[in-house]
Amino acid sequence: MFDSRSEKTEIMDDLNCAGEVVDQTLRELETINRWLGGNSITIDGLRKLLPGQVKQPFEIVDLGCGGGDMLIEIARYGRKWNIPFKLIGIDANPHIIEFARRNCEAYPEIEFLTLDIFSSEFKELRFDVAIATLVTHHFESASLSHLCATLQRQSKLGVVINDLHRHWLAYYSIKVLTLAFSKSSMVKYDAPLSVLRSFKKKEWLQILHQGDISYYSITWKWAFRWQLVIPASLA
Repeated sequence: MFDSRSEKTEIMDDLNCAGEVVDQTLRELETINRWLGGNSITIDGLRKLLPGQVKQPFEIVDLGCGGGDMLIEIARYGRKWNIPFKLIGIDANPHIIEFARRNCEAYPEIEFLTLDIFSSEFKELRFDVAIATLVTHHFESASLSHLCATLQRQSKLGVVINDLHRHWLAYYSIKVLTLAFSKSSMVKYDAPLSVLRSFKKKEWLQILHQGDISYYSITWKWAFRWQLVIPASLA
């Protein structure tokens, strides 16, 4: 079960998914990430790309932004260190974007776009950094190779990916945690499946190789996460 990535589809992948089940799921995912410290991995990766002095608005796009909790963390980080961020959350599900806008009302530096990141419209965007937290496991490996290469060309400084490590302990731990504490049927189904759809290091290396990406850092982080930092293309 853990030798290769699962091809099953998560409930969250349905772009028509809407209503209280989505809202409850997004609230619970925010809590889970806060408990396990997952969002700090993205912040740490962002630090590795940030220049020493940032005077102009620094534009970050958050791919598959969900409820916007990662953007809130970055906004707070920017306010603490006086970094002028312009933050853009992107998700293909308009119902998720609607929740995120409500969730981030207190942060005017955050805005949202309903957009498919594989669309030609998205490929026209340019930004300083692209981040993706718990998003890449939703895509096939071939699509990921293309996406990583595209993001590297679109970004001025680079890309930060924070996603799960496929491991039996991660799978059974999240399964027990969600069965015990979650009120969302979507979380109970999707969370363990997310681990099964996620990556081992050798798979990330193959994805990057197929995308012709040779300069990057990949680091294992607690709890069962990969932090991947891809500096922008010099071409």
